[in-house]
Amino acid sequence: QVQLVESGGGAVQAGGSLRLSCAASGRTFSGYAVGWFRQAPGKEREFVAGIRWSYGNSYYTDAVQGRFTISREGAKNTVHLQMNSLKPEDAAVYFCVAGPSLTTSVNEYPYRGHGIQVTVSS
Repeated sequence: QVQLVESGGGAVQAGGSLRLSCAASGRTFSGYAVGWFRQAPGKEREFVAGIRWSYGNSYYTDAVQGRFTISREGAKNTVHLQMNSLKPEDAAVYFCVAGPSLTTSVNEYPYRGHGIQVTVSS
């Protein structure tokens, strides 16, 4: 079993930055893909970014490309999501997921964190 815990959320003004972190316990991320999804009130869950832990290659949805960066920190078994130039439309509950494949379908990830709120004011 893998337990995922997110941290780093909060409230910022448009144009600001936040860094989310996803820490795993129970096993390492080795061999897994780790992703971030978000869900805003009244909207569908949306893939944001993902990374293959063992290879380091990453993938982003178009809406965040160039503004968000996903990275891994091996010593802490943690994945970070650096979010810059935040926009009001980025506001959502963000949650991290882990699974054997990097995919944009949340149902393909067997492990999921509880989520963390990101608020962006205009």
